[in-house]
Amino acid sequence: MQEARLLLGRGARAWKSVRMASSGVTRRNPLANKVALVTASTDGIGLAIARRLAEDGAHVVISSRKQQNVDRTVATLQGEGLSVTGIVCHVGKAEDRERLVTTAVNRHGGIDILVSNAAVNPFFGNMMDVTEDVWDKVLKINVTATAMMTKAVVPEIEKRGGGSVVIVASVAGFAPFPVRTRLPLLSCPPSHIIHPTNYPKKYFSITLASPFPQNRCLAFHELYKAVF
Repeated sequence: MQEARLLLGRGARAWKSVRMASSGVTRRNPLANKVALVTASTDGIGLAIARRLAEDGAHVVISSRKQQNVDRTVATLQGEGLSVTGIVCHVGKAEDRERLVTTAVNRHGGIDILVSNAAVNPFFGNMMDVTEDVWDKVLKINVTATAMMTKAVVPEIEKRGGGSVVIVASVAGFAPFPVRTRLPLLSCPPSHIIHPTNYPKKYFSITLASPFPQNRCLAFHELYKAVF
């Protein structure tokens, strides 16, 4: 619990940094001419991240499993004067991941930033009650798809001389809670298996950010630490 409190303390300090950045203390359009790809970005945290990246000058490619969600979000963000396009992508499908990366490269000439936000949480309860099908689904989407998306984007990042990969995961990946078996399965895989030490720091940085509501400020702070 002490580690959790330390993380929350970092989150409070991070939120102050984000508010300063939002107030215009930092330079204008810090992401001008950068290209950002954000998965699961038509609602919630993914949408908020996509909007903020675009507000800071990036060309953002959003994605969702449903075309109507993509169309609605693109229309909304373009209506705000932001450089945003979108495409349907189910991250669990290799062909969709490939099309997403190819679309971003063809439209904008490359990729500088990947925010891997897509994940599933089909079960909440005691892990001893989890079925194999549910476990397989969590691993496929939260771990395998995240790793394969990162693998697909890294070569494009290297071509640009460097960039950032932000993986949205759970704070429990850093500081497990006392009664771990009652946590949603989402909390464990990505941050342990896809770790910054497993990728070459020469070309880009990877940051793991928490999606929990009380730690959204940490997520945005870590996002901007990674991007800048």
